[in-house]
Amino acid sequence: MLTQMGGDGDDDGRDNKAAESVAPTDPTDPTDTSTSTSESPTGEATEESSSPSLTAAGLPSGYDSFDDPEGFRAAVPDGWDRDSVPSKYGMDVVNFRSPDREQRIQVFAVAEATPQESFDLFLSPDTPKADSFRQLGREDLSDGDFVGERLEYTVDSIRGEPDVGTWHVVDTRFAASDGALYAVAVYGRDDDGRSDEVEMADTAVGWFCPPGGTCAG
Repeated sequence: MLTQMGGDGDDDGRDNKAAESVAPTDPTDPTDTSTSTSESPTGEATEESSSPSLTAAGLPSGYDSFDDPEGFRAAVPDGWDRDSVPSKYGMDVVNFRSPDREQRIQVFAVAEATPQESFDLFLSPDTPKADSFRQLGREDLSDGDFVGERLEYTVDSIRGEPDVGTWHVVDTRFAASDGALYAVAVYGRDDDGRSDEVEMADTAVGWFCPPGGTCAG
């Protein structure tokens, strides 16, 4: 069961930028956004994961299908809370958090024309970077009708979130069935392994259905 929290979130209003330009200005708060770059854009390659599909046959155990007030369909783990932050671009930025607040799924609209353009902006040298920001890999997930890219990175802290040590972030930006671009960013602690964030991202992107869209599942 999903718990609806207040609409102000806990990121001091920075999430509203995420939907405006779609790339956090401060990787310590990837919800913060406008542009962002890696100190080492080449980073380390990560293992390739199977490309998510916007058509999902069903949800894994432990997930609920949630029709969000912003109009999209989401796959949310059981027992998580929801809050949102107003945005000047498109829909509100929506956050789903685990009860211990050590994991988060964030959904927002992307302003750029393509996922590639969005991440190029995110990784631009002109974007402020936290010293702890470390790019792990960037992958083109495009396959058939699906168009999307994924960026993985770590960062030591995120404003408004608990101190869990290093955070592992899996940020996927993709075109949905309505032709618009969206981002699904998954956050979790890095010291328990990285596969859980990747699997959560695959599920969230695979089950996502945009406002007014017609999707399988």
